[in-house]
Amino acid sequence: MTFPWPVASATGIGSMPGTDIAEAQRIVLGELPDLPHLPELPDRGPGADMIGRAGALLVGLPIELYAAQWRLAGHPGHDLRVSRDFLERDLDTLTEQASEFAGTFKIQAPGPWTLAASIDLPIGGRVLRDFGATRDLAESLADGIRAHVATVRARLPLATVLLQLDEPSLPAVLAGRVPTESGWATLRHVDVSVARAALTRVISAAEGPVIVHCCAPGAPLALLREAGATGFAVDLSLLTDLDALGEQLDTGAGLFAGVSGRSSAELAGVVRDLWRKLGFPAAQLAEQVVVTPPCGLPAVRSIKEAYAMLREAGQRLTDDFVVPGR
Repeated sequence: MTFPWPVASATGIGSMPGTDIAEAQRIVLGELPDLPHLPELPDRGPGADMIGRAGALLVGLPIELYAAQWRLAGHPGHDLRVSRDFLERDLDTLTEQASEFAGTFKIQAPGPWTLAASIDLPIGGRVLRDFGATRDLAESLADGIRAHVATVRARLPLATVLLQLDEPSLPAVLAGRVPTESGWATLRHVDVSVARAALTRVISAAEGPVIVHCCAPGAPLALLREAGATGFAVDLSLLTDLDALGEQLDTGAGLFAGVSGRSSAELAGVVRDLWRKLGFPAAQLAEQVVVTPPCGLPAVRSIKEAYAMLREAGQRLTDDFVVPGR
């Protein structure tokens, strides 16, 4: 098996505390040199949040803020201009600092089902309740992803671009647990075949490797692989079905293992213990698994120290064996 990231890698999920994109990008490139990512800084305000950033990617479907909630809009307005400005500024910073980067670089975007469960229709209620609007949203996102990945490839001509789709709402969408506008009921569940089709459309648009991140319990790992994902990013503390995980890893899926702890040895130990329980050869571990935080990086005393600990944990995955070529 070959994977589009270096052996013994670590990376962030995307979100970081703070408002200085130049400093955040320097930290990522310095502390996570094997698999850096484009920082997301929601502390900057609306438009820099996960859903607001998606608005800057959507094609032909403008969104706006109304009563602190993102909704579909009739035409582009101020809120969308702010989102696009944040994204353009972040990409300009990336170009300034990493235009000669020659490894794998990760970017992030929300997936179609999390968007449908998070954005309102103009008349109220989530997009998810309207099949046609949900389909249009997925198509718009696919077009936006295709253009966004192409833009990043042009800015980092020597790099391999790895897309991470964030789908924290997917388990709730499949189980019919997304609340209605009143909060007194839930929207009906989405059929697995429908969910797979939309994910496949968006994943295919990236025209390259895609990791799907789901930090909620019950991540549908088989569905993600069937939709074309190279692998998945999950919080290991939320995994309950190790057989399902093992089945997908056995097919060659990559695992971005979300772990927390007080030292690099503790982080690496959690990953190694899981690998031993699954019964896979030790020699595959550092190739197939990337160490990450469980979700976005929260406000911590030192972001540099947190990322350095992740990097050291990734390197520790080779402690028990020698990987050819290292």
